[in-house]
Amino acid sequence: MKKALPIALSNRHIHLSEKDLYVLFGEGYELTKMKDLSQPGQFACDEKVDIVGPKGTLKGVRVLGPVRKNTQIEVSVSDAFTLGVKPVIRNSGDIVGTPGAKIVGPKGEIEIEQGIIVAARHIHMHTTDAEYYGVRDKDIVSIKIDGPRGLVFNNVLVRVSEKFHLEMHVDIEEGNACGVKNCDLVELIK
Repeated sequence: MKKALPIALSNRHIHLSEKDLYVLFGEGYELTKMKDLSQPGQFACDEKVDIVGPKGTLKGVRVLGPVRKNTQIEVSVSDAFTLGVKPVIRNSGDIVGTPGAKIVGPKGEIEIEQGIIVAARHIHMHTTDAEYYGVRDKDIVSIKIDGPRGLVFNNVLVRVSEKFHLEMHVDIEEGNACGVKNCDLVELIK
């Protein structure tokens, strides 16, 4: 029996710390929710910033909320080349030793020494989903994509929490490479 789950493509975005939010948008500023994202409590904001690297700039990078402990910029491999930084594939939150950049907002700018990652492909699962799929938090699985550009994604991290909603995340380049779109069903292979 195939064990299918939905996939979602993630475009470049930034998560801001409260301190950095205040420098970029003004003291006491609160993010403006544009729309909810699939993961409970996460949302896309109206706010955008520019990311300036050694070789180029990404203009209008969407801010995602809520604020986090550390500022983190998630880009594609092509975006990293545009900025002129080494593309470092990491799990979200693992920013030690990653490249930094200048971030420009409407009220100010900051220079971060680290925080740019190419997000590693991963699956969010609720605890009941993990039971159904027979996996545990931090397991590594493969995902099969059918279709004319079908392929198998290896090294997919499973993240399990009672706060998560079932969904696999890949960056937009990975999704485009195999021809999937948001909400397509893909197959988990243990």
